[in-house]
Amino acid sequence: MLSRISRLLIGLALYGFGCALTVAAGLGVDPWTVFAEGLSRVTGVGIGWITNIVGLAVLLLWIPLHQRPGVGTVANILLVGTTMQLALGVLPQPTHLVWQAAMLVAGVVTVAVASGLYIGAHFGPGPRDGLMTGLHARFGWPIWSCRLSVEGTVLVAGWLLGGTVGVGTVVFALGIGPLVHLALPLLAAPISPPAPRSVARV
Repeated sequence: MLSRISRLLIGLALYGFGCALTVAAGLGVDPWTVFAEGLSRVTGVGIGWITNIVGLAVLLLWIPLHQRPGVGTVANILLVGTTMQLALGVLPQPTHLVWQAAMLVAGVVTVAVASGLYIGAHFGPGPRDGLMTGLHARFGWPIWSCRLSVEGTVLVAGWLLGGTVGVGTVVFALGIGPLVHLALPLLAAPISPPAPRSVARV
């Protein structure tokens, strides 16, 4: 249990740090961060704090979908945006393309490793992933359709609000799936099988 909790907390903190790297790179970010960045520009609230608020708002959408949050869901809302906000306070914002590209790639890889850790801790999905699975369970839509619809909507909304869409958005979209596919089996915590029940003799 302690190992799983450590994986969860480290993974979520790394996730926030990885997202901060992609934001600081300035070449484009993932759809949900585009949305958070757009809201941040409009409201003046830090992007990390907006990420936490959006996570909480998405969690409320679980109610009509009859989804139940886990410990990992709540921890996701509290840690990812907070870590992102703190990291953005100290990370440089390079202007040379080579350093921007290096920071972008480092951010995507960090997010993939973080995903392997926190998903592999088996404490429940993050609020955004739970929204996708909830829509799938409630309406029977394919997961890819749910993800495309939701992320496409927040991407366009974030872009209209001033969020950064660019080559980094494409790199994240194409790279994160295969990288998480590699990271998850390497970093997931082993789950012990349930102890066999003893059969009472008559």
